[in-house]
Amino acid sequence: MIEFLSPVSKKVIAHREVLPIGVLGKEIKVHHQKGELPDLKGVKFALLGILENRNDINYMGGEVSFSEVRKSLYGLYPGNWSEMIVDLGDIEKGASVQDTYFAVKTVVGALLEKKIIPILLGGSQDLMYAHYRSYDDLGKMINMVNVDHRFDLGDAEHAITNKSYVGKIIIENPYNLFNYSVLGYQSYDNPPAEIVLMDKLYFDAYRLGKVTSDISLVEPILRDADIVSVDVTAIKAAEVSYQYSSSPNGFDSREICAIARYAGISNRVSSFGLYELKDYKQAESAAVLMAQIIWYFIEGVNFRVADDNFDDEHSYTIYKVPVDEEILVFKKSNKTGRWWIELPFISNVNNKLKRHTLLPCTYGEYLSATNQEIPERWMKARRKNEV
Repeated sequence: MIEFLSPVSKKVIAHREVLPIGVLGKEIKVHHQKGELPDLKGVKFALLGILENRNDINYMGGEVSFSEVRKSLYGLYPGNWSEMIVDLGDIEKGASVQDTYFAVKTVVGALLEKKIIPILLGGSQDLMYAHYRSYDDLGKMINMVNVDHRFDLGDAEHAITNKSYVGKIIIENPYNLFNYSVLGYQSYDNPPAEIVLMDKLYFDAYRLGKVTSDISLVEPILRDADIVSVDVTAIKAAEVSYQYSSSPNGFDSREICAIARYAGISNRVSSFGLYELKDYKQAESAAVLMAQIIWYFIEGVNFRVADDNFDDEHSYTIYKVPVDEEILVFKKSNKTGRWWIELPFISNVNNKLKRHTLLPCTYGEYLSATNQEIPERWMKARRKNEV
């Protein structure tokens, strides 16, 4: 993968030299010499920039830079962390966008094989297509969570853009996508047909108001994710500068950092991406916020707690709730207090779905079941298993 990577810029390296002892910039390994990658042995996180934005529907020839985000991240102090971090530098634009996609798929795939969590800094969000395709060789079904004000489904028959890439993911072989969830969508930014399609495909969509009314609702969704993507335009403009965002509505800085930490705490999330990033030379607070989002994700991973083996009946408590003609089986971890609900396994379904027989849920969903309300996510997941 070394042939696809360019070193961290010299100005970031120079900035790193003047930072005080103890900050992240002094602790992490950095790719600073062309052709000489840091040793990846024992590394848990790999920061990786992707300098591609040509499929942005508003592309006018501008370049992408992550120097300001890196400088802000390097200046933060780590928490009580034990996991090692490396900054691999950037993937440059290829001769074509497809060449960039190939480089992303190759590099991210290699990191996943090494059990290293890639933290991607991306230009246009169509890069999510390549990010997702990097899982093709892992031989398992993938759950993808997108923190975004749009669904980005688009028309799979048309060219891919940063607002139309999920359709390609859904229809193209190999078919690895089990579930797609969107956190924070805003109805007026989405065609009504896409809202209907999300429901027909049994995908999960959560409006901005619902998520911000209780941010903890996203925890079980992120607990069940393999890939977490954040479109930073889902953050309200006042938080990132009106120069780089036009929406007055969106997540505030605390909410987006909380979501990043929930993503990190999830034992299953194996890659994390920030997309639609800009240069931020004229918006220092925006660069600092992006750095803090990354910090909270890393913090979450460092504090992951493995739930006990559910094959051991002493590690959990079972609650059976009769609802209509169903008996819903909930399991609560005795170690972490987290909740799951069983999905009945359909024997004639692709074997790759077997690991989806336990669906993360909340205590609130258990309480709703006791009031004869079947959790919507359970119903959608069951229908997907039966298709």
